[in-house]
Amino acid sequence: MEEHLPVYWLGGTFRRLGITDVGRDPSGAYEIQYGNCLVGGESTCVPPLAIVTSPDNSFLPGGDTARREVSVRGVHGRAEQGGRTLIVATGGVVVDLYADSAALAHAAAETMVAIGAPGIPGAPLPPPLPDTGFGERPLPSQQPPFAPAG
Repeated sequence: MEEHLPVYWLGGTFRRLGITDVGRDPSGAYEIQYGNCLVGGESTCVPPLAIVTSPDNSFLPGGDTARREVSVRGVHGRAEQGGRTLIVATGGVVVDLYADSAALAHAAAETMVAIGAPGIPGAPLPPPLPDTGFGERPLPSQQPPFAPAG
């Protein structure tokens, strides 16, 4: 049985940018893209704004890129790429915001709420939980299919 984790979004539209794509990768991370591709197309779209919710709260992307610590609605986060990328650990998830400007990324961070849960844009975010151990479990695609004994 899959544990329910919040998926963050910005509503159906945000700053006149409508949702243009929603996807889920094999790790269980959800990505919601807002606006039409600025670069690329169908296979390699770079939208003006994307929000990714990852169930692996032990992994903070970014590696050795230049970053600075920021406070986002009461929790610690990281800003990268001149503030156009924000990485926020909240509750049992990590939320990544990718935008074409630092102002858009920060406005999105102040607005994001969990889908289907009561929430108010700008309200404090839940503090990060200790490592949930998500990275220690194999993904469903990494497990052999069940074969009945026979």
